[in-house]
Amino acid sequence: MYTLPKLSYGYDALEPYIDKATMEIHHTKHHQAYIDKLNTALEKYPDLINKPLSDLLRELTSLPIDEADKIAIRNNGGGHANHSLFWEIMSPTKSVDEKLTKEIIETFGSVDEFKEKFTQSAVTRFGSGWAWLVRNDTGKLEIYSTANQDSPYLQGHTPIIGLDVWEHAYYLKYQNRRPEYISNWWQVLKLL
Repeated sequence: MYTLPKLSYGYDALEPYIDKATMEIHHTKHHQAYIDKLNTALEKYPDLINKPLSDLLRELTSLPIDEADKIAIRNNGGGHANHSLFWEIMSPTKSVDEKLTKEIIETFGSVDEFKEKFTQSAVTRFGSGWAWLVRNDTGKLEIYSTANQDSPYLQGHTPIIGLDVWEHAYYLKYQNRRPEYISNWWQVLKLL
């Protein structure tokens, strides 16, 4: 069964960019709900419980399970995978990944150009969803957004950076100011 990952920092560690109340509710309520619903969907498929979540999502369309359960796994498994990465890539301190930075510069021209394209993807996501930097099925870096809790794993891609643009990720502090939330989020992304 899947469990809620522990954060490597306190709920208040990302202030003033992401507030303590949002972090605590987001982690303990929203993320936990995805895990609970994912585990419920998997209860009747004991052979799938120990499968890595990335594989479960990649193989979802070919799994011999009920369509309703596929939808539950897509939504809640995606929610669990997406949020697990989201917590991991944020930190109150930077830990720049030089290899990734070099690859971003080679692909997008500069870190600033990458941030601009990624931000645009996040800002223009209609409704709720995620902005992504992924490694696609050819091994190249790519930026795009997905709706709801859809994971890049569903497309056979590997997520590297994911930004939650669901309102629950920012509404307490930023209300309807998604661009301000996104701009401030760069301050807590530890990789760049």
